[in-house]
Amino acid sequence: MTGYFYIFGTILFTIYGQIILKWRLNTFGSLPEGSFDKIKFLLGSLFDLYILSGFISAFIASMFWMAAMTKFEITVAYPFMSLSPALVFFIGIFFLGETFTWGKVIGLLLIILGTVVTVKF
Repeated sequence: MTGYFYIFGTILFTIYGQIILKWRLNTFGSLPEGSFDKIKFLLGSLFDLYILSGFISAFIASMFWMAAMTKFEITVAYPFMSLSPALVFFIGIFFLGETFTWGKVIGLLLIILGTVVTVKF
């Protein structure tokens, strides 16, 4: 049972990191056009505490993934990672104001069905 806890931790921290990065970068605006401006923009973003927490979250997710790899074969554990897009879809709609489409819903249902088939068989 602890193996599933590790997978859940991986998913949770991965999603947090991605959502927090998207949220903060949305507040900073678009990536500038010039090469120097792009570097300045990205390096300046690194000093935002929320973005830093996103990177820390990615590191913690990696630690959980390492623990999960000690409990499962990768062919069993990795399909669970495909649940991340479904969770990100709902978080993106409700918290980031992203668009809802039925095509995305159908795609997510197919991903979840594929996850169930892969894990069960």
